[in-house]
Amino acid sequence: MSVRVEIFDIRDGDRMREAMAIRFAVFVDEQGVPANEEIDAHDRTDVAALHALAYDGALPVATGRFFLRRDGAAQIGRMAVLPGARGSGVGRMVLDALMAEARGRGIARAVLFAQTHALGFYERAGFAAYGEPFLDGGIAHVAMERTL
Repeated sequence: MSVRVEIFDIRDGDRMREAMAIRFAVFVDEQGVPANEEIDAHDRTDVAALHALAYDGALPVATGRFFLRRDGAAQIGRMAVLPGARGSGVGRMVLDALMAEARGRGIARAVLFAQTHALGFYERAGFAAYGEPFLDGGIAHVAMERTL
């Protein structure tokens, strides 16, 4: 696997379409998240939100994004890896690229809402859970954070 991760914003229509295709395949088709909940203002109008795409050669295989919260933290989310690339480390590459980009922009803390089955993945990346589990898109999540 020859993987590279690219960071972009919503003005890059081609990459946004590739990211959305991955997100819809994972969240809508595979996990049953309602399609109207998958796309939000950070995908339509927020040029400050930054998105990541991992490519295996020319094939996009994983995505994620972050935006700046009012409290100054980077809110990481929409992390999705296509089934054929899971377990390859590409999800961690996307997460690391997003955290590095946030850190490079002077952001000191990252927050995310992890699906409960993915807690171990985020804990291995240094995130710690806080608060009670909650439902988002009909799926159990828990809030997590870490210092960048």
